[in-house]
Amino acid sequence: MSMSDSHEDAKAPASGPRPRLTVIGTGYLGATHAVCMAELGFEVLAVDVDHSKISRLSAGEIPFFEPDLADLLRTNLATGRLRFTISFEEIAEFGDVHFVCVGTPQRPDGYGADLGHLNAAIERLAPMLTRPCLVVGKSTVPAGTAAGIARTLARLAPANRAAGLTGDSAGPGLADADGPGVTGSSVTGASVTGAVTDAETHAEIVPDLAGVQLAWNPEFLREGFAVADTLHPDRLVFGVASPAAEGALRAAFAPVIAQGVPVIVTDYATAELVKTAANSFLATKISFINAMAEVCEAVDADVLTLAEALSHDVRIGGNFLRPGVGFGGGCLPKDIRAFQARADELGVGVALRFLREIDEINNRRRDRIVDLVAAALDGTLSHRRLLLLGAAFKPNSDDVRDSPALAVADLLARTGADVTVVDPVATLNARRALPGVAYSETVEDVAVDADAVVLLTEWRQFAELDPAQLGRLVRRKLIIDGRHALDGDRWRQAGWVYLAPGRPTGVIPSPVPEQRPRFGLPAAADSDGAAPRDAEIEAPVGRRS
Repeated sequence: MSMSDSHEDAKAPASGPRPRLTVIGTGYLGATHAVCMAELGFEVLAVDVDHSKISRLSAGEIPFFEPDLADLLRTNLATGRLRFTISFEEIAEFGDVHFVCVGTPQRPDGYGADLGHLNAAIERLAPMLTRPCLVVGKSTVPAGTAAGIARTLARLAPANRAAGLTGDSAGPGLADADGPGVTGSSVTGASVTGAVTDAETHAEIVPDLAGVQLAWNPEFLREGFAVADTLHPDRLVFGVASPAAEGALRAAFAPVIAQGVPVIVTDYATAELVKTAANSFLATKISFINAMAEVCEAVDADVLTLAEALSHDVRIGGNFLRPGVGFGGGCLPKDIRAFQARADELGVGVALRFLREIDEINNRRRDRIVDLVAAALDGTLSHRRLLLLGAAFKPNSDDVRDSPALAVADLLARTGADVTVVDPVATLNARRALPGVAYSETVEDVAVDADAVVLLTEWRQFAELDPAQLGRLVRRKLIIDGRHALDGDRWRQAGWVYLAPGRPTGVIPSPVPEQRPRFGLPAAADSDGAAPRDAEIEAPVGRRS
């Protein structure tokens, strides 16, 4: 079952009452989704069990860094379209469509996804759903999870019991979650312009929903671009089991669909797989070019020229072909590991065995940066003053979960080097994750007498540093560009030794050393997958043998 918006009769009507939306979980995904849906004109009520987080959001304060989101939060609070609560009873009464945005972090005892937050949210919400509505999962989950949630809703929701839709008698989208689902392209759910008034009944908004139904709508947000990715996504994926569920979900996304955004309608399992498959493909592409960087280092070739040549092949393209320190954050690392674990459970682990090597290549890049720094400093790192640019796993974010930058900082500190990390927004989270090094939010304050500068997160302000001015502060003009974000010629012209992984240098050791063991597993996420920014953060860091 797969459809797109090429089917005219599958489109939601152009007018009608807007459904009222709720969001369960107000971390990174949930807060972003709530704010952006309010920005699209919907009435939105978001809930979280963390009272302090709800207080901060209600006061117009985003508890993490994401460009443009704080301004939109304050604007939509002022309009009254957006509110926050700690009451599940309130959201159950309020909502026509409930978006579940809680986190599914990596289990502390293995690679699988921890579904504890998700199951708890569903089990708390379901008994309060006394009228027909749509529950929409947005969390990244192992294939097969949604079918189980549909059965839980069928069993626990009073609206289903009242309609006789429990157990084997449940209709599409309820206990029959693994059934044929949508088999055509007609949609009868209403869609959406204009505000909901007190006179408009719930039945006018979701007229064809039988009891409480489930849909799966995976998110594809990029940290640093989450507002644009929510308001103007490149596609929408709807995993549904009935035309009525599809219609209600189209009503909830009508302003987005009206932009011409493609809609892929499918079953639960395929919708779940879209997200994990997408992240696995991106991780594979990143690790592929980083593997090529290792080969380039061995033969003194140039990985950037290699990547450029590959990018002109239309079958390959250039996106995600930039070599560097590797990927990190709260999605790609834990998602490819959870995908492997789920494949093992399904008896098809051999099909995803390559993802283990992808993970190993990614971790190995962190060691290679350390080796490059050591080689450039004549093999001696003890008591060297090292200035590291970047703590977040990517620019325009304060997320330090599985951050390659912090892993490199830890590895260097363990050699006895004097390490100072600079990041414009992530130092608070970084201090909690790796307290054993010094931090600063500005370069100039800590650059004096540095023996080497190492770029690990490609913030714009780092790319725009004046090499001549910085050169007057440091002890030694040595720059290691771990992200290939700097103009190497500009730095060389200012008298610097410019080095980057995978590019001809004559100082990178070869062959590739055995990967060093590492501590622990990725840090637990908060209730929607964002870093626990108001609690202690434990980031995975490397250990040199």
